[in-house]
Amino acid sequence: MSAPTDQGGLRARKKQRTRAALIDAGLDLFLANGYEATNVDEIAAAVEVSSRTFFRYFASKEDIALAKGAEFDELLLDALASRPAEEPPLTALRHAVLGMLREAATDSGVQRFLSTQHLITRTPALLAGNLRRAVGTEGRLTAEIACRQGVDPDRDMRPRVLVAAVCGALRIGLEATCADPSRELGRMVELVEQAVDLATAGIPQHWGDDPHRW
Repeated sequence: MSAPTDQGGLRARKKQRTRAALIDAGLDLFLANGYEATNVDEIAAAVEVSSRTFFRYFASKEDIALAKGAEFDELLLDALASRPAEEPPLTALRHAVLGMLREAATDSGVQRFLSTQHLITRTPALLAGNLRRAVGTEGRLTAEIACRQGVDPDRDMRPRVLVAAVCGALRIGLEATCADPSRELGRMVELVEQAVDLATAGIPQHWGDDPHRW
């Protein structure tokens, strides 16, 4: 009776491996030849699948370029959701960002993420898609902070302002890391922490009851 379940699990693992292989192949080609010079057929051929198979996993080559950032975003969202409910919003978001980065720094894949982010900042065709991804992630983080505080983010701007400040600092810290050819992972955490502390220096740990004032 377990055969169908085993087969389903096998299919899921195979799909995950194919998806990961397409991402790795695409990023290798982008970094070696440039984003604009690389096409879907080349990415598919590198994994020995058809272009039709490629489009079962991704709508475009842009999705390949943004995939690592999307994975990074999910780690951050999970980290925030796992923070203790009683933590003040700034504390929770700061610990989520830095904790996620420290954990990511132990993963060999973070170097690939940094290289990809550097590629995105130098590729105008990718900047709009990356901005859409970032805005979507900030919206989800804002909703989580608002829920933790029991406020309506449409009426109370503080969750959105906090998230924008921290995410902006995260982006700046990562850009500073990418600008250094060594891309030292320990330094990455230090730079992001410095940027977050600068960006949130005027935000108190605990909020008052007035939605128009911290």
